[in-house]
Amino acid sequence: MLRGLPFPADPLYMRGDMAPPPLLLLTDIRLNFGTTPLLAGASLGVGAGERLTLVGRNGSGKSTLLKIAAGLAEPDGGTRFVQPGATVRYLPQEPDLSGFPTTLAYVESGLGPGDDPYRARYLLEQLGLSGEETPAVLSGGEARRAALARVLAPQPDILLLDEPTNHLDLPAIEWLEGELRSLRSALVLISHDRRFLENLSRAMVWLDRGVTRRLDQGFAHFEAWRDQVLEDEEREAHKLTRKIAREEDWLRYGVTARRKRNVRRLGELHDLRKRRRERVGALGKVSMAAAEAGGSGSLVVSAEEISKTYDGRTVVAPFSTRVLRGDRVGIVGPNGAGKTTLLNMLTGNLPPDSGEIRLGTGLEMVSLDQRRASLDPAMTLQKALTGDDSDLVHVGGTARHVIGYMKDFLFPPEQARTPLGVLSGGERGRVMLARAMARPSNLLVLDEPTNDLDLETLDLLQELIADYAGTVLLVSHDRDFLDRCTTSVIAYEGAGRWQEYAGGYSDMVAQRGHGVQARASASTLAPARSTPAPLPQAGEALAGPRRLNMREREALKTLPARMDKLHAEIRKLGEILADPGLYARDKPRFDKASAMLAERQAELAKAEEEWLELEMLREAAEGN
Repeated sequence: MLRGLPFPADPLYMRGDMAPPPLLLLTDIRLNFGTTPLLAGASLGVGAGERLTLVGRNGSGKSTLLKIAAGLAEPDGGTRFVQPGATVRYLPQEPDLSGFPTTLAYVESGLGPGDDPYRARYLLEQLGLSGEETPAVLSGGEARRAALARVLAPQPDILLLDEPTNHLDLPAIEWLEGELRSLRSALVLISHDRRFLENLSRAMVWLDRGVTRRLDQGFAHFEAWRDQVLEDEEREAHKLTRKIAREEDWLRYGVTARRKRNVRRLGELHDLRKRRRERVGALGKVSMAAAEAGGSGSLVVSAEEISKTYDGRTVVAPFSTRVLRGDRVGIVGPNGAGKTTLLNMLTGNLPPDSGEIRLGTGLEMVSLDQRRASLDPAMTLQKALTGDDSDLVHVGGTARHVIGYMKDFLFPPEQARTPLGVLSGGERGRVMLARAMARPSNLLVLDEPTNDLDLETLDLLQELIADYAGTVLLVSHDRDFLDRCTTSVIAYEGAGRWQEYAGGYSDMVAQRGHGVQARASASTLAPARSTPAPLPQAGEALAGPRRLNMREREALKTLPARMDKLHAEIRKLGEILADPGLYARDKPRFDKASAMLAERQAELAKAEEEWLELEMLREAAEGN
């Protein structure tokens, strides 16, 4: 039995001792796609000034329900009521600006007779647009900003916002939060940005298996409530199964007694079986684990005074950092600041104009890019996962059937032959994750990994990063995701300057005094901080950092090649010992290889430690 707070019918709202009637009410909304029910009695009530969040899995029907609320889609059944005179504005996931000569004309087309025309220009300016842009050449982020200005300008009674933070950078997201808080409009939000929801929501509507449940508390309370609902439902399912088993036992052994009672009980059994058939089980959970390769060296990335300039504009001013094994480093900044450029330099995919990048030994890198560029729309889901349209996916060297692996990422078997081009944005995001997680790695590079993912998939991605033994470099605008996943944050400071802060996004704000700014004045910024030099040893404090002697300079030069050689030997010995029959077949060789492996691992650890100490001494002496 589905549980939760039911939505009242219209007459209940009209009682004098209750709250005033809602501005918008959807009741018993039903909609099928073919023979599959998407909405099976969903309801939504929005009162004046309410702040609602609509949550649910990707594909659960949230966007469809919001379109029905906006009057842009017709359900198969149910009713939609809007208070006479109430104004409603709707922000779609993909706004259509075609047919308008400028962004200002597009925004002004959403104004009513009594609306303030100056507010349209004001909002565009606040969102970084002049109003003279040609819509056809706008980026996804610019189109989203124009669409936001269009729905915000009239200050309507009800705002229906579908993923309003998509394609927005952190300054724009934080501005939008402030703007929405200042409005008297009722809000219905769909978003995967937890911090955004925590800051704005006052009630939750959970769309699950076609029906809605309401919680009159904010997002911070939602997950505990949802889990309790599912636990209660599971207990009900077990009780139903036990009752059916008892009735079936009676049917087999007691059907000859007192016929009238038997007929009634037989009818009850049929009813119970019908309830079980009609009960839609809770959707499975994403099962996500990265296939991990052997360990990398202690040093993963060393960047020394790297810089990058495009067309005379400094994207990265001289910047230094060091990334060690196990670090989780986030990169944040406004759109166009150069986050992806910096990420590509740190991973060796883009050479710096000046300075030096050194990558550690034994790195096996897996990347997830924000553009989903590697997904061929004509390719089937099965081929995207297997690579050759076979039945097997190789996950960390282990063969798995593609259908089982698809289920781990919530794809039903019938989607195996579905072209990627017809999948939703969230589904394509899960395909990218599934492909990335199958490849062995010790360095995960994630560029906007949270785009289009639902909250539960985001939870599991966060758990994956927490459990991952390797190193993670990521770009994200999701503040909650950064807080949960990063050990340090590299933030844009303006004029190409970047600075690293220990901790997550909130720690960065605490140290910095503010979040990511859209435009920073170069004159007010401190120079970008390089990696701090180590604390001086006893006896060095007064004399200052000493220079490397000749032996140390030679060691610093030759140690990287030595570490590469040791890592190759360790890998070869590991392959020998991976033979399951070696111990029984040739114990002396097994013992010798084991001893050599331990010896080489110790040598590698010593070499890495020596190299790091010398590198830090060199940086301190040169004042890097």
